[in-house]
Amino acid sequence: MTDPTTPAKPITPTTPTAPVTAGRREWAGLAVLALPALLASLELTVTNLALPAIGRDLAASGTQSLWIVDVYAFLLAGSLITMGALGDRIGRRRLLLIGAVAYGLASVLAAYAPDAGSLIVARGLMGVAGSTLMPSTLSLAASMFSDPRQRATAIGIIVASVSGGTAIGPLVGGWLLERFWWGSAFLLAVPFMAVLLVAGPLLLPERRDAAAGRLDVAGALLSLGAVLPLVYGLKRIAADGPEVTSAVAVVTGLALAAVFVRRQRTLADPLVDLRLFAGRTFSAAAATLALGIFVLWGSNYAVAQYLQLVHGLSPLEAGLWTAPSAAGVIAGSLLAPRIARRIPPSIVIATGLAVSAAGYLVLTRTQGTGGLAVLVSGAVVVSAGLGPMMALATDLVVGSAPPRRAGAAAAIASVAPQFGGALGIAVLGSVITAVYRSRISPAEVPEAARDNLNAAVVVAGSLPGRLASGLLDTARTAFVQGFHLTAAISAVLMAGVALLVVILLREDAGR
Repeated sequence: MTDPTTPAKPITPTTPTAPVTAGRREWAGLAVLALPALLASLELTVTNLALPAIGRDLAASGTQSLWIVDVYAFLLAGSLITMGALGDRIGRRRLLLIGAVAYGLASVLAAYAPDAGSLIVARGLMGVAGSTLMPSTLSLAASMFSDPRQRATAIGIIVASVSGGTAIGPLVGGWLLERFWWGSAFLLAVPFMAVLLVAGPLLLPERRDAAAGRLDVAGALLSLGAVLPLVYGLKRIAADGPEVTSAVAVVTGLALAAVFVRRQRTLADPLVDLRLFAGRTFSAAAATLALGIFVLWGSNYAVAQYLQLVHGLSPLEAGLWTAPSAAGVIAGSLLAPRIARRIPPSIVIATGLAVSAAGYLVLTRTQGTGGLAVLVSGAVVVSAGLGPMMALATDLVVGSAPPRRAGAAAAIASVAPQFGGALGIAVLGSVITAVYRSRISPAEVPEAARDNLNAAVVVAGSLPGRLASGLLDTARTAFVQGFHLTAAISAVLMAGVALLVVILLREDAGR
């Protein structure tokens, strides 16, 4: 057993060698790695579209419907750190293939679940299996492309694949659900995993840390115990506002996270090598990634509500209107590595963040039920500006870590957006809710409609035409005011982060 008081092993410097230019085999392998990245967002989008049919056929309650989506996200986020460290020890390709088998089997269980409880269990298994995919994908991409320029392009393609799933999700999901039953949304994963299992052993190299010790099981449990209540609390704050249960969950998660960090500092072979954060490039890039996704997920959540509750679009129609935003991320993440060959990555990231700040300023000009073009245009500018940050910051996180810690670094590159995004939805969603409640007059609006716009829409459905119209006008105006404030806050945040990136990452100019 490892003595918990043993100081961490120093990272032995290695003699730098000239990077090897990747060939056709590596690029073909990257196409294989893009499959789980594409599936990650595609599956979640399709699942959201399938929820009404699932609720009807399985008689799922409102709480069960939420857990069908949430349990996947909770266990995915909670297992990422452990899976990144496990891949360093048993082999990243091996972990990817094991995860592919587990994900495919869990997807079949979900597709044929006889009741809501069974589906929730299957979705939890999918979350754990899914946590093997992104850390393995990013770490393998980093090891296959040792040339910094090629690596940046490869990771940009991975990021674009994730956004591609978001863009085509409504189209694929709508087509499947119109022709088949809701289980087809989960069976969609099977052919993806089958291709990965066949092509992966042929095209992907095996990489692992031969010097790594045993997996820190206690640390793995602590990380899971920290992440689950933290993400749960943040999601509940976004949905219901601050309350005792969500506050206790967040505090519990933070307390367990502090214990986890303290334990990692004492281990010779930690689950997460905290010395990675001593490097300014690594820590600054990880923070930039978290903050960028903080505003992106928060604004995407608000835009989705705007489209459905203010403009009255169906979930499918709203999904189609958000597809251009995903295209903006794709364009930004694919173009950024090419631009970064001539301009320092810090300048490219900062410029993109400034562009996204301008996009948020556009979003402050939306006008109620009119101006759908303004809303979509602003969202596209925001996404196009954040695309370079997502690609290049991820590359800086993974590329600045020692090769033997690639799995752990890739896990951090995957966890940072999860935490940043969950926090962004909770914080920015709470701002909108607070502004909404402050603008609603108790004398004008029924009590049941005072919490949020969704409640007001439900109440309006039971009122006569003129009363319903008046309630909706009042509630929508209050929501839009909150939306404008969050857009302005996001613009200020992005401008500030852009300045910090130029200051903190200026040393990457020689990359």
